[in-house]
Amino acid sequence: MRSQFIFLTIFSAGTRGLVTTSPYTAQGAFPTSVFSEYYNDPTATAAQVQPKISDPVSSIAANPIFGDNDCARCQAGLEVAKFLALAAPEEGPALAVELCEAFEFSGTCSRDYSILALGSVITQVIANADVGGYDDDMSNFLNLCHLPPTTPLNLTGWFAKEKPNPLPAPKQPSGKRLKVLHFSDSISIPVRYSTGSEANCTSDLCCRANNVNKYSPDVTLDPAPRYGHYKCDSPLALGMAALQAIPVLTETQDTGFAFSLYTGDLVSHDRDHELSRDYTKWVETTLYGLFKTMLGNGAVYAALGNHDSYNQAQDAPHAIGQGLADQFSWNYNHMAALWEYEGWLGREAADLARAHYSAYMVNRQDGLRISLSIPIFDASRANYFNYLNLSDADVSGMLRFLTDELQDAEDAGDRVWIVGHVLSGWDGSNPLLNPTDLFYQIVDRFTPHVIANIFFGHTHEDQVSIFYANNGTNMSAETAGTVAWIGPSIVPITNLNSGFRMYEVDSSTFDIVDAHTWRADVSAFSALDNQTNVGPIYAYEYNTREAYGGSIVQWGDDDPLNATWWHLVTEAMDADPSLVATFHHYQGKGSVKTKECSEACIAATVCYMRSGSASLAKQNCQAGFGSVQS
Repeated sequence: MRSQFIFLTIFSAGTRGLVTTSPYTAQGAFPTSVFSEYYNDPTATAAQVQPKISDPVSSIAANPIFGDNDCARCQAGLEVAKFLALAAPEEGPALAVELCEAFEFSGTCSRDYSILALGSVITQVIANADVGGYDDDMSNFLNLCHLPPTTPLNLTGWFAKEKPNPLPAPKQPSGKRLKVLHFSDSISIPVRYSTGSEANCTSDLCCRANNVNKYSPDVTLDPAPRYGHYKCDSPLALGMAALQAIPVLTETQDTGFAFSLYTGDLVSHDRDHELSRDYTKWVETTLYGLFKTMLGNGAVYAALGNHDSYNQAQDAPHAIGQGLADQFSWNYNHMAALWEYEGWLGREAADLARAHYSAYMVNRQDGLRISLSIPIFDASRANYFNYLNLSDADVSGMLRFLTDELQDAEDAGDRVWIVGHVLSGWDGSNPLLNPTDLFYQIVDRFTPHVIANIFFGHTHEDQVSIFYANNGTNMSAETAGTVAWIGPSIVPITNLNSGFRMYEVDSSTFDIVDAHTWRADVSAFSALDNQTNVGPIYAYEYNTREAYGGSIVQWGDDDPLNATWWHLVTEAMDADPSLVATFHHYQGKGSVKTKECSEACIAATVCYMRSGSASLAKQNCQAGFGSVQS
């Protein structure tokens, strides 16, 4: 031990000349370059320095271990978010904002994901989701992961009975035609619509007094016309003009319609922080009352759209439990009460709507059943709650409800019209894959003898989807089963003209024998300002049979415009691309804003028409041409 001590003493004495023996005086100001960011002023003398620290190891968004794999980074973020949502749910909305900002999902994270918007919804979903399993593909909603594949269906025991073979004899046409109105999407009351405000704004909804073009904040570039604009919601003036035009143009002033279909979206397209339950209920009450006043005594069978709720597009499945299952029941109860009050539903159907997310089945006295069995919430990608148990094609139980109602109709020998909002197919961009795949199999099982037609809205465009037997493995006139009519919208917000449609329907088969569409040219609305002599002109746009059936010589004037006819139309389109150009023109309701349909667009359009499910559209069709604005 002594020798070691001597050695160390000598070493210390030998290095003394390598250090300074002078004192050091630290600078008075804190060296601000040490940290990149501070909570307070680091040069102040009255308070201690408070640096902002970000741990590069635990910070998922910045962790280099993920490289450029945003999908893996997001999935890891969901694991952390689930822990917090379970341990401290009150902090969930704040985390949602932070994750949104970290992944640069939006430029308005605080507005869109705070406690005043979708923050509580996202907290509930993450807390209940299997984020380490199939549910972690909810990252696809943020466009950070590839779309997960359709889960193979197991239909064992799903159907109570096998499909009849042979099928029951089809009902014979009566030759008597019923008039049925189909209108959709935002005959709304956007109370913030301001005539003369900026229609060419640079953020959010235009035609609002407080929303300008940031490049010209003091000078309005495109004043909002009194009757509406291509970038804006429908003002009440436009909705009333449409409701006034409908009875006159369809010649139903004295008789009314046999009944009408409204395929969803009453409430304006405002952001969540500008909406409320009371506002939603006020719009519903006002507009259903107007429908009753303006359209006569025929029933209006209405579907809920994604905007007809608060928070918009959201709905929790009953299976979520924990006292959360009924958090949206206020809306179903209100809608059902209104439908019953207006005389459109009886007590039994209204009670079904209260219990089944607004869905119901009406057994009409004329032998047709109307099934409002596909609320927006069951398959829509916009409903965060649909990412719970994502591998389950029917987590809400709505498709079980639909199947049972169709079985009951088959047993009674009745025909059914299915009505919803979000389409199950077209280009596959709107719904989730698994629910639409199951819906397609249900349609196949009950087609063509039970399901006569299907009706959707949502896209604002004039479109159709054909359903085929055996999941569309052989798409032909022989295998075509039924067709979904996607109705044009009143609202022009996505660069479209305003329109509506009337069907001529055989009173026995409930097949559509003819269809007529009208539209108003929104580009002419500016000329209607500052006067009250005339309003918008709704003009006859086209007759479906005449527009597309010229080459289908085997079809008589009274033969139905059914799935077989529509498949023959697509074959005619394959042979003559100019027919697709005609379809494309009507798809946008003749809007001057409609883009030209390219060669790729032509092929995609035919493919979309043959895709009754999102699964088939994603599997078979080129993406990117679903809208005339694509």
